[in-house]
Amino acid sequence: MNMPAVASRSTGVSDRALTALAVLAAVLIGAFVVAPPSLAADGTSADLADKRRLTAALRESFVEYWRSGDRKLTPGLDRVVDYWFRYHVTKAAIAAVLLIVLVTLGVQLWTAFVRAGGAGAGRRVGLAAAGALVAMLAPVSLAMVMANIQGAAAPWASLLPMLADGATEGPTVAALTQARQRLADSQQRGGGTTPAVEAMINDFARYHAAMAVIAAVVAVALIILSGVLWRRAARTGTSDRRARRVLRSFAVLSALSSLPVIVVLVANTLTAADPAPALLAFFDGGW
Repeated sequence: MNMPAVASRSTGVSDRALTALAVLAAVLIGAFVVAPPSLAADGTSADLADKRRLTAALRESFVEYWRSGDRKLTPGLDRVVDYWFRYHVTKAAIAAVLLIVLVTLGVQLWTAFVRAGGAGAGRRVGLAAAGALVAMLAPVSLAMVMANIQGAAAPWASLLPMLADGATEGPTVAALTQARQRLADSQQRGGGTTPAVEAMINDFARYHAAMAVIAAVVAVALIILSGVLWRRAARTGTSDRRARRVLRSFAVLSALSSLPVIVVLVANTLTAADPAPALLAFFDGGW
């Protein structure tokens, strides 16, 4: 992330502060991609930091779990799920700090832009471009926070794509096929299913319920933020047209951003209320 030093004394925003925030954001982006596997590993799960070993351990332990016929996770699968929980917590924490840094940087940049009336056209364009870049990165960071909180809330369900994608080993494919068949039979006949499948259904419901709650909180926050920004724009003097435009633009952007979040809220609420068909669709190749 390359952020030029575009502020000046006339804007009231320090070049050093902007540069430091930009560098910190770049470091956090790199950490989000690279650091979680090793940070999530402990003395009993150091091997799981390698994705191939993680996938192999997951599939081997799932086969063992399925054959056990028990609802409770086997020690091997519990080890993988516990690692995956820590992995998502780590990623959520890094993404949350990144979001705070990006919001702070964005506020500083747009404040500098509003106050840059006497600056050259090149500087104003640079401030606007940098602010727009940060405005695009912040929602991505927010989405990463949401997704990883969801994964931490239901780590077993969030492992299912890794379990199924590209599975070619006979025991793994056989166990997945049997799980899919048991689930399909229970849907068709309206009866019960095995303890293992029931546990998967419950965690799948928890996975989507978690996102429904997260999306509800985010949607409300975005709508409130939109109202606050719009009211602040209305109170801004008519002589400060640039500030009014910036505030109104972000008010509209915040309101529009709440719409896809509301769609996510509705979709996950419906899935959480009736998770078995969605889980069966996953086994049939969807997610």
